[in-house]
Amino acid sequence: MSQVVCPHCAAINRLPAERNVAPANCGKCHKPLFTASALSVNQSQFERQLFKSEIPLVVDFWASWCGPCKMMAPAFEKAAGLIEPRARLLKVNTETEQGLSARYGIRSIPTLVVFSGAREVARMSGALDQNSLLAWINQNI
Repeated sequence: MSQVVCPHCAAINRLPAERNVAPANCGKCHKPLFTASALSVNQSQFERQLFKSEIPLVVDFWASWCGPCKMMAPAFEKAAGLIEPRARLLKVNTETEQGLSARYGIRSIPTLVVFSGAREVARMSGALDQNSLLAWINQNI
């Protein structure tokens, strides 16, 4: 069994490891647990996903004024559909979530961070094209 946090209502769901969990729905709100899209999160949503979900998280720390961030955004969004349910992709706006940026030492954007078991396991700064992004994610989850 593994725990997955619902992207809609933040309920914790237990999923059997041996089954295909891609079509699973939340036990509380009955919406899909995997949406094939990156989730924009605030600090409390980020922490809920980080500490209560047992699947790896790939986090894009970005800002709206950042040109490379805007260039990479479509590739990151598409990657979510290709990577789920093996990992969940999150987006953290560094302008509105400055506390998270400071806590994780984000010095340049975009910065991608992979978390597994609530620990940082990989980090990369700079924009990537879709193939490079998918290769980096697959290598680190």
